Amino acid sequence: MDQAVLALEDGSIFEGISFGAPGERTGEVVFNTAITGYQEIFTDPSYAGQIVVLTYPQIGNYGANSSDNESGRPFIEGLVVREISPMVSNWRSQMRAEELLAQHGIPVIADIDTRRLVRHLRDRGAMRGIIATGRHDAAELVEKVRQSPSMAGQNLVSAVSTKQSYRWTEPLSPVSVSDKSIGQDEERFHVVAYDFGIKRNILRHLVNIGSRVTVVPSDASAEDVLALKPDGLFLSNGPGDPEPLVEQASEVRKIIGRVPIFGICLGHQILGLALGGRTYKLKFGHHGANHPVLNHETGRVEITSQNHGFAVDPDSLNSSDVEVSHLNLNDYTVEGLRHRNVPLFCVQYHPEASPGPHDSHYLFHDFVKMMDEVKA
Repeated sequence: MDQAVLALEDGSIFEGISFGAPGERTGEVVFNTAITGYQEIFTDPSYAGQIVVLTYPQIGNYGANSSDNESGRPFIEGLVVREISPMVSNWRSQMRAEELLAQHGIPVIADIDTRRLVRHLRDRGAMRGIIATGRHDAAELVEKVRQSPSMAGQNLVSAVSTKQSYRWTEPLSPVSVSDKSIGQDEERFHVVAYDFGIKRNILRHLVNIGSRVTVVPSDASAEDVLALKPDGLFLSNGPGDPEPLVEQASEVRKIIGRVPIFGICLGHQILGLALGGRTYKLKFGHHGANHPVLNHETGRVEITSQNHGFAVDPDSLNSSDVEVSHLNLNDYTVEGLRHRNVPLFCVQYHPEASPGPHDSHYLFHDFVKMMDEVKA
């Protein structure tokens, strides 16, 4: 086995074994607490620029397959795990998980005490790091990390967004041959989706609620979007700091009040900016599939899938126009916004899950109700 090293900007060094591609990759080191769905995490464009530490101790036990990809390729910068499973057991598996990453030049470091590493990140906060395979001078690696860009201030959307508009038609698929729970509504709406790093399962949900879905690039103008005559506008998830996305927020601002809008994750943050608010960086972010969120309207708690490192500051918004609809029960950060006067709502978490619980699927149907009301 080849050696590998994870070095952090504060000088911390973690030595392990290389399982992915050889070489060096830098990125912001974050941890994810989900116990399943590692392939969906690998291929979520929201993780661009990040080295992901998975807290579940054994990864790769069910392999990887083309159906579970949330985009065309993995976007993580590197992977840190306690153990890579020595065997794969799943009838859907087409390759080993570490092989998928190696094919795309992504390093994997295993045999790391991930409990110690996660406690360190919780205490100190997410920080820049580097995974390097082979033997290296630790001081030189730490210096390379300190010279790498910080996540704050980075616009990563242009690197993950589609360059051309396209039509998406694939609906949700049953999880097994006996699964009869998924039904597809008759097509009644045209939804235009801004791609800031969109996940495929979001697009599948939009199809299933009866939408013809057109995906547009992140730099599409308001005029381009409105020319498509949408019944609804969807703003997707994506990576990086929302604050530099001034042009995107400006274009969305022009559409507010003219078309019903639903935003998720980075789309939620862009709407916050478009409504005159501010965003700020979280200490170590929210990454996992078990985060409790309170829905103020129903009083119910949803267990949610999350992946974000920034949040909207509620005090920066005009409370006479915008209300906080959802609240994170771990740290009381904003998880949802709703406009009081125009058809617009957004959430910070991922109601499409993949991976994660299905508690929040109702939000896609709330989008349908909003489009129906405006049509009527």
